[in-house]
Amino acid sequence: MFDLVEERLQKLLARAGYGSRRACETIIEQQRVTVNGQVAGLGVKADPKRDDIRVDGERLRLPDQFVYIMLNKPRGVISDEDVGGRLPAARELIPLEGRLYPVGRLDVQSEGLLLFTDDGDLAHRLTHPRYEHPKTYHAVVEGSPTEKTLDVWRRGIMLDGERTAPAEIKKMGKTRGGTLLEITLYEGRKRQVRRVAAALGHPVLKLVRVKLGPLELGNLPAGAWRRLTDQEIASLHAIRSERPPRRVRRVSSASLRRPASTSLSRRPSSRRGSRRL
Repeated sequence: MFDLVEERLQKLLARAGYGSRRACETIIEQQRVTVNGQVAGLGVKADPKRDDIRVDGERLRLPDQFVYIMLNKPRGVISDEDVGGRLPAARELIPLEGRLYPVGRLDVQSEGLLLFTDDGDLAHRLTHPRYEHPKTYHAVVEGSPTEKTLDVWRRGIMLDGERTAPAEIKKMGKTRGGTLLEITLYEGRKRQVRRVAAALGHPVLKLVRVKLGPLELGNLPAGAWRRLTDQEIASLHAIRSERPPRRVRRVSSASLRRPASTSLSRRPSSRRGSRRL
């Protein structure tokens, strides 16, 4: 007899490159997955060596070896495929066949490190807010923010009724028309750096992501891509065994004496988790 090695479907789909586990759960909920001819639901387990698992009628194939690509996304390029076809997509800059998708997002005006892979389980670990993997940016902002203003940013401000997690901010020098900052976040709300900088009176002029977890952009030219080194891949695989940090209750506007509209409230919060950037 053979021992069955069963795994949850969303994990298998993620390993096969269909997206993060959350995205794969959506695929299952849409009744697009069958196991041995039967529509499968969330919670179903299967053995890819013994069971006939299909997505939209196509047999599930698990890669023998995952692909990891670092891209320096240029400005004016979107992270995901543009359904309307109006803007170039970052994936088009990587001339490799197969299903590769970005880990996290950069908005169209932002630049820098974007990881592409077919390793859905790793993508889940890197992007899920509970794991708090750091993301570092170099931002040119208008004017010259004072240390008092940067301290407010470091402690967090109110966005959408919740305080941003503590951040690390360093002044790196002056540029023409602005100041260069190094910003490290442990959460990823949509357009967070731009929104916080604007709320503090120093809108972002240029934004480049230079680090993602253990990966560093280095001197990779804009628009160029490369495969990760064995050492970089090993550092990513080490993430799989990490335990998420202990959760701490996020401060919300309802828990503050000041109303949510007071964006520069200085009460700190220690939790570092949120939605993707």
